[in-house]
Amino acid sequence: MLSGGDATDVVAPAVPAGATPVDDTDTWLTALRGEGPERERAVAELHGLLLRAARFTVRRALEQRTHLREAFEDLAQQSADDALVAVLAKLDTFRGESRFTTWAYKFAVLEASVALRRHAWQGREIPLEDEGWHRFHGGDPSPGERAESRELLDALPGAIERALTSHQRRVLVAVALEGVPIDVLAERLGTTRGALYKTLHDARRRLRAELATRGFELDGGVGRGDR
Repeated sequence: MLSGGDATDVVAPAVPAGATPVDDTDTWLTALRGEGPERERAVAELHGLLLRAARFTVRRALEQRTHLREAFEDLAQQSADDALVAVLAKLDTFRGESRFTTWAYKFAVLEASVALRRHAWQGREIPLEDEGWHRFHGGDPSPGERAESRELLDALPGAIERALTSHQRRVLVAVALEGVPIDVLAERLGTTRGALYKTLHDARRRLRAELATRGFELDGGVGRGDR
């Protein structure tokens, strides 16, 4: 099951008989933007390319996560399917700064990475209580911490309570403290990655403003769990 070829083993769609060979990128774009059997053949070959890239990405994950072996093919197929939809939807955004196959390959890697994160959190409970922000206090400071660092840690819980909404606190806790991947959290909450990124952005902005009124500066590190 783990076979399937190297992800870099890519080819361009077949050039119709009698046609003048062109750059691979031009061949791909012409075929995918066309109609009829030629486009269908190009889409099928593109899916094959994306599947090889997805298998390559998932196979690498198996080095650390042997429990994924049984889900290997499902994860790869799902990733390739999602990548194909994304590539076709964004075909007009391709700027030609790299070969088409290199550009498409990145979609498969991204979707495979997302699928792996989702699988890792499958069946795991995600704590969404906004009370978890109390843990930002960090406990007793180590002897090497500077006084201003201790003061900031002491001020942070109060700033979170005053400045953030309940939803912002839940998202911040899940991402920054629990380490929940942003795409997994979006799926559980029935929202989008973009909406959660905005929530985190707004939360950080509010925290900076709140702490600034008390003489602190926040470097933006809180909530940077954007995966």
